[in-house]
Amino acid sequence: MTAADRFRAAVDNRDLAALDDLFTEDVRFYSPVKFTPFEGKPMVLGLFGVLLRTFKDFRYVGHYTGTAQTGSDGIPAPSAVLLFRATAGGKEIHGIDLLHFADDGRIKEFTVMVRPQSAVHALGEAVLAGLVADGLVPTPTER
Repeated sequence: MTAADRFRAAVDNRDLAALDDLFTEDVRFYSPVKFTPFEGKPMVLGLFGVLLRTFKDFRYVGHYTGTAQTGSDGIPAPSAVLLFRATAGGKEIHGIDLLHFADDGRIKEFTVMVRPQSAVHALGEAVLAGLVADGLVPTPTER
């Protein structure tokens, strides 16, 4: 079973402990709703906790593998693209998860892209509310 397969299984099972084993300590998560990445395993795992609660009817519908340059170091790395469908904030979302793997097979970089724009907005609001509720980011008035 590949790292991408283990990731899919962890998401399908909503298993944060399994996700913990799949991320490097310095993992970066590039979100469609935030300009700078979420960085480090504790923050990314917290974000996944929010995402797993936020998405409804989440399902992967495709999988491609290959290599791609990472955003953090520009070095080609083994990669996987996972296509998904879900609902968030009442909006149908189409998206992809782009995973870049470290030499040890764990995920070192994660990029999410979603469409349409209205779904990005609904997702951003729902995720921000979850991150604030979990104490992972300050409320917008505290920034």
